Amino acid sequence: MKLNEYLQKHYTKKTAIAYQREIEIYISNNKKAEKFTYAEIVNYIGILRTKYTKSKTINRILSSIKAYYSYLCFIGTRKDNPTKSIRLRDKQSRDIQLQDLFTSEELEVLLTAKQERYTNLDYRNKVLMSLLIYQALKPNEIEALQCDEINLEEATIYIKSSAKNNSRKLALKANQILLFKKYLEEIRPKLIQDNETKSFIIGQRKEPMTAVDITKHIKRNYNIYKPRKVNALTIRQSVITNLLKQNNDLRIVQTFAGHKYPSTTERYKQSNVEALQTALQIYHPIK
Repeated sequence: MKLNEYLQKHYTKKTAIAYQREIEIYISNNKKAEKFTYAEIVNYIGILRTKYTKSKTINRILSSIKAYYSYLCFIGTRKDNPTKSIRLRDKQSRDIQLQDLFTSEELEVLLTAKQERYTNLDYRNKVLMSLLIYQALKPNEIEALQCDEINLEEATIYIKSSAKNNSRKLALKANQILLFKKYLEEIRPKLIQDNETKSFIIGQRKEPMTAVDITKHIKRNYNIYKPRKVNALTIRQSVITNLLKQNNDLRIVQTFAGHKYPSTTERYKQSNVEALQTALQIYHPIK
């Protein structure tokens, strides 16, 4: 029995077509797939995590791979099914998306990548992006940031704790001091007008920018490195990875990022990233 016949017999027409397509991709990327061991298949799934962010996509591919090995057992090519005990427990991939990381120089370009029609908003954008590329803040941390948590005399910024991150006091870059001073004294008052909010980053309608607003703003206006994705997460991952690549102590980077556990920071170590990138080139070479 041929593979397509087996799939059509055991699955719906739509699923059979989808599975066959994924199996063909799997075989083309892995010439010895027919004899793959459990470990080799798990490693391949790990490679998929560096390419896809949605667990639904990875689950679909895994299901098709399982169907492939079930077929091999059915026709007698294999006596064992190495995928039988493979289960994806996570709801979402936590792997760093290697293809989306940026150098420090590339991040700097983002400061002036978006040109607004109105000067005040253009200035606000530079302040916002500086918090992302210099302090690696999350959108929810920027939303929660208050004016009195920025100390220009000390050149520091205080970030409150959250459910997932520790509080921390971070140093401002030299170019941020004048940038923030003008924003606080001249630009922000014009944006809020008579609004008495203490929030630092203000949106177009005199209201504080929410985490959702910030996320949408970045995705919509800074997509200049296609096909790599520019968003708050990839910017933060890039900043942390670059710090570790510069041989900064793990504990210092952990404090900077606000990670509650060293293991979270460990995921960004460049040695691990380079190992995964080598594997990525083997299984998904760029042509």
